[in-house]
Amino acid sequence: MKKEHYIGMMSGTSMDGVDVVLCSIDRERCELIASYEHPFPEALKEEILQMTALETSLQQVGALDHKLGMLFAEALRVFMDKEGIAPCSVEAVGLHGQTLWHQPEGKERFSMQLGDPNLVTAHTGMKVVADFRRKDMAFGGSGAPLAPAFHAFLFGRNDSICVVNIGGIANITVLGEKLLGYDTGPGNMLMDAWVQKHTGDAFDRNGQWATEGKVDYTLLDGMMEDAYFSAPYPKSTGREKFNLAWVELVQQLIFGDKMRPDTADVQRTLLELTALSISNEVLKFNPDMLLLCGGGAKNAFLVERIAALMPIIKVGIMAQSDWLEAMMMAWLAYKRVHEEPVALKEVTGARENTLLGAVYQ
Repeated sequence: MKKEHYIGMMSGTSMDGVDVVLCSIDRERCELIASYEHPFPEALKEEILQMTALETSLQQVGALDHKLGMLFAEALRVFMDKEGIAPCSVEAVGLHGQTLWHQPEGKERFSMQLGDPNLVTAHTGMKVVADFRRKDMAFGGSGAPLAPAFHAFLFGRNDSICVVNIGGIANITVLGEKLLGYDTGPGNMLMDAWVQKHTGDAFDRNGQWATEGKVDYTLLDGMMEDAYFSAPYPKSTGREKFNLAWVELVQQLIFGDKMRPDTADVQRTLLELTALSISNEVLKFNPDMLLLCGGGAKNAFLVERIAALMPIIKVGIMAQSDWLEAMMMAWLAYKRVHEEPVALKEVTGARENTLLGAVYQ
């Protein structure tokens, strides 16, 4: 069976870099050949955080779409030059884009990923496949998560395994006769935002700062009372829901004008929130093994806490876990180029499986 080369590009909600991978793909396998993390400019990250937290204008949205398109084009050029990849050797580039807002509920449901793919193809000469979420939403789905379809491709319907991807948001894949998947809640997002606000660091490496604090169970219980955690699946969420304003609101409701937990205690509690919200969902399906991937899988203390909360389940880290989401984008581009629907309706609640992504040539 002929293998083809595809590039995948992913910039997640944590905005810690633009992941770029080259994959060899056929109907049975997606193999990683080369990988690269392109720096995400701090000023651009701050601009995005400001836009999602405050009122913005159409001019700002358009300008950001352009800036991100140029960033993705630069990341792609640097990667191809670094690896000596000829454009003619790659079938297409799968580009996720930067999620600014994800609103899967209500009358006006939409998902916004910025980073103009026209600029990427114009500046690189590559065929680009982008906009993977909105077709699923047009058919009544939540548009997220996309990962379960890729996990099923990698592992088949092995009902002894669950996969949890811990990015800014964490999502679970339940493999079996019926494929299930949904966002469990915050992954790294709240921990990253809190540590950046109070220490200036981009993230809490290995949960080191969290280990200096203790869990405030009053705060943890208050957070876990949020309706999202008890809502039935399919469901998905993002930064528009779980952010520092949400942490502030929960603390205000619980403590009011009373003394609040120490900042390190809040960090420890946010880590426990991620671990608990993940383990609660995994335990519902009682798999033999949980495989972790994404940036959170590199947080040793977080992994330790997840394992401790469900001692009867073996916890492992997936090979190439850092690059899995970018590999997924390459695979989704492969599916679109070959005009193959992506089997997501069981995950997102869409009326039918459909082609995902628009092609820019």
